[in-house]
Amino acid sequence: MADSQSGIDGVQTLRVSVKWQKKVFPDMEVDTSQPPYVFKCQLYDLTGVPPERQKIIVKGGLLKDDAEWASVGVKEGQRLMMMGTADEMVKAPEKEPVFVEDLPEEEQVVALGHSAGLFNLGNTCYMNSTVQCLHSVPELNSALLEYSQSGRNNELDQTSHLLTVATRDLFSELDKDVKPVAPTQFWMVLRKKFPQFGQLHNGAFMQQDAEECWTQLLYTLSQSLRSPSTSESISTVKRLFGIQLASRVYCQESGEESIEMESTFALKCHISHEVNHLHEGLKHGLKSELEKNSPALGRSAVYLKESSISGLPRYLTIQFVRFFWKRESNQKAKILRKVDYPLELDVYDLCSDELKRQLEVPRQILRDEEGKKLGLKPREKSSGSKDNDVKMVDAEGSLNGSGESSSGTSLEATQSEKEMQLTGVYDLVAVLTHKGRSADSGHYVAWVKQDNGKWIEFDDENPIPQREEDIVKLSGGGDWHMAYICMYKARTTPM
Repeated sequence: MADSQSGIDGVQTLRVSVKWQKKVFPDMEVDTSQPPYVFKCQLYDLTGVPPERQKIIVKGGLLKDDAEWASVGVKEGQRLMMMGTADEMVKAPEKEPVFVEDLPEEEQVVALGHSAGLFNLGNTCYMNSTVQCLHSVPELNSALLEYSQSGRNNELDQTSHLLTVATRDLFSELDKDVKPVAPTQFWMVLRKKFPQFGQLHNGAFMQQDAEECWTQLLYTLSQSLRSPSTSESISTVKRLFGIQLASRVYCQESGEESIEMESTFALKCHISHEVNHLHEGLKHGLKSELEKNSPALGRSAVYLKESSISGLPRYLTIQFVRFFWKRESNQKAKILRKVDYPLELDVYDLCSDELKRQLEVPRQILRDEEGKKLGLKPREKSSGSKDNDVKMVDAEGSLNGSGESSSGTSLEATQSEKEMQLTGVYDLVAVLTHKGRSADSGHYVAWVKQDNGKWIEFDDENPIPQREEDIVKLSGGGDWHMAYICMYKARTTPM
């Protein structure tokens, strides 16, 4: 197609106009690397006509969902004719009562209590489920809203900037729409930033690993969403999701020992025949063996690495290590073993001794608050206990790499964060599940807790209400959906 142009992804695009009923939609961009179904999703956003009802006339007949654009013969600037009936709104017979469908879309979103679904653009359920989980974090939404279209800092590359803008715009669209959203622009930029997500097999986009998408997106946002400080530029994402680990690395053969500090966006739950519960898997994940050069021995030796949490985040992410490389089949295989996980997670015993001491007072306050609900008398607080308080900003400040709190961090915290203390106790707010036997196939779904306490299953464009007691049943043991990533929100206490 000689008339086509090169789009943001380096793929061929062209602009057309579409006439539907008495309306004309000019300058619609067609990404010819994607199937026509994606284009129909764009039209659905504009017209309300579902893709399955759209009849778009092209050379040789009607435009099929899986047609090849090269064979369709659509040219730059061409006007297409579309027929189809939009979804009808349920209207009240009289002015009272007022139905949800009669409200403006912004009010419909509030009334429904959850955001819109996301169209699958061709094996993009891994991306859709990641977006829905991260979109549920209000602090991340706020940081994205403050990100300027032209405010890219000099250290940030262009594709990272574009992906941040696309994430911001997609989150905003999910908040204001009740109809499913087509994440076309976001997907184009994601593939430009991380080409592995654009891999093709037999002409179709391949299924990808949701954990890789989650990690890459958070890493990009951690580079772009930075709040200025008097001392340093601190990443909003690291304050929200960053986990600080202190590790003792030692060699039994030579007696060498060192302490290493590192930060990560997720704890690993390792799965073996001994692991039946998340907590057991986390303990396994904090211990490992590595082989490296020993200066004392002058050769390679085995080192043991034992880690503990030295800094906690606002949102604790946990990945179940369910996939491993199977040499016989030359692909990622899946561990189907059932591993139970709780609605309330306490990570106190996984913390360093120093962090445990800091958590003691907030945990006592939490126990007192829970005791009050049962009619128990709270324990009196000692006069010197305030010095041991662990504020959210203190834990977040440990991400400066030294393991110590950053004095500048308090300038970055919101007023609500300044007034709250971490306890080491977390509540489950999102679960990303996988159904199938391989990471490169199957289906990903997001299960997200709403502000009203109800759970919604986001199966691509279909938001489905669920019961909380069914969420913890996604623990594996068969071919049904099983937890791959869990996100917990910190339970805090006032100062």
